[in-house]
Amino acid sequence: MKRIHRLALVALILIVCTSCDRVTKNIAKESLASSPPISLLNNSIRVEYSENPGAILSLGANLPSELRVLFFVIFVSVILTVTLVYAIKTHDFNLMQLVGLSLVTAGGLGNLLDRLFNNGMAIDFVQLGIGPLRTGVFNLADVAIMGGISIFLLFSMKGKSKTATT
Repeated sequence: MKRIHRLALVALILIVCTSCDRVTKNIAKESLASSPPISLLNNSIRVEYSENPGAILSLGANLPSELRVLFFVIFVSVILTVTLVYAIKTHDFNLMQLVGLSLVTAGGLGNLLDRLFNNGMAIDFVQLGIGPLRTGVFNLADVAIMGGISIFLLFSMKGKSKTATT
């Protein structure tokens, strides 16, 4: 795939995912911030507003604010930049690996923008579960990150298994 096509695909994924993430978080902030949780499908899906100062499952939420800025703004910015440059410049990735890395970058960018515009907090608003078994509260950016990691790893393993059998 030519570099211009790689760049166009990455840009499209970044723009679409980040825009959808921003829109859903703005809706959540306007509609859910002052309302009780909304239960759907017999409480399998719960929609509720939450601000997360930490990473996934609030990891790092209790760190001093200077360290949270260092980790969740500065460090994440560097990692996202490196990942983006690596995704665009590396020609060894297949299409799905590129899509996976782009989704991870888009999700990371969505949560980074939250932290920059929302006093260091990421806006979360969806929780899944059955009975007492529940996920943490998450957002569309988190889905993009987890989906992107899954796609990247799945298609990385497929490539290795093909080369191992030939």
